[in-house]
Amino acid sequence: MEEKRKILDLFLHDKPTGIVLSLKDSTGKYASVLSKETDCTYTHTLKILTQLQESGIVEFEKKGRIKFVRLTTTGVDIAHELEGLVRQLEKLSEEKPKKEPGKRPGRGKKKG
Repeated sequence: MEEKRKILDLFLHDKPTGIVLSLKDSTGKYASVLSKETDCTYTHTLKILTQLQESGIVEFEKKGRIKFVRLTTTGVDIAHELEGLVRQLEKLSEEKPKKEPGKRPGRGKKKG
């Protein structure tokens, strides 16, 4: 149960979501590039990437001294779902109820 909560907590934050979405259409990126793209410190980015790796969402590939980060197959699926969720949430925030001009909510004719 605690492991489920950790994953949920992870994705209910901007930075981890931004990192996963940044990797979605990529064959691999450096952690430093991800930290710049998500406006996150390098140290915090590494902490998030470690959690994502432990959850099976990203993997590291080392080529010489260079370490690339990329999504696993599960990570790609999650990234697509996250992208859809973000799109829906943005759509909801754009569709705020419109007020009728000249009317104030809760103000009607006074009786009496």
